Amino acid sequence: MNAAPPAVDPATGLDAATLRRMPYQNPQPAEIRPDLVVAPAIPEDDRIWVPQADSVWFRPLCLNVSAGYWMNLLKVRKAGILSRHRHPGPVHAFVLKGSWRYLEHDWVASEGAYAFEPPGETHTLVVDEGVEEMITYFQVNGCMYYVDPWGRHTGYEDVFTKIDMCRAHYETVGLGADYVDRFIR
Repeated sequence: MNAAPPAVDPATGLDAATLRRMPYQNPQPAEIRPDLVVAPAIPEDDRIWVPQADSVWFRPLCLNVSAGYWMNLLKVRKAGILSRHRHPGPVHAFVLKGSWRYLEHDWVASEGAYAFEPPGETHTLVVDEGVEEMITYFQVNGCMYYVDPWGRHTGYEDVFTKIDMCRAHYETVGLGADYVDRFIR
């Protein structure tokens, strides 16, 4: 029995297998920002980690100034309470190493776990004793609004304060203030 010849697209004269492997042929929108691939995401150069507090650093992955969100890795090498904060937008987290939890919940986000934080929730991030290092990927939409136990404002971070922190740090460690520009979209 003979196999049927491959179907040919009459408009192009190409068979279906060729069309599947062919990249998009039209130009992308002129206003589109460039793609962003950050590799390795966990950097080999420790200067890329931006200090945030004692034994706490973040590594920017994408700092989106037009949509007001940022994605970063958070690295913690101490046990204790990191911060109490509220988010006006959703937050997504994926734990790469170690574990953490919130005082307000009975769950622990451990290595390999995904966590969703709904808009409006206030919580207190804790890294427990025995966790040598925690690294978590966070996507923060909007800001982190820091509060005391009664919800009174004590500070905030947004994509613009994150960029400022990066610029100052990268200038100090010799990478140059403009090193952060590669992460801005």
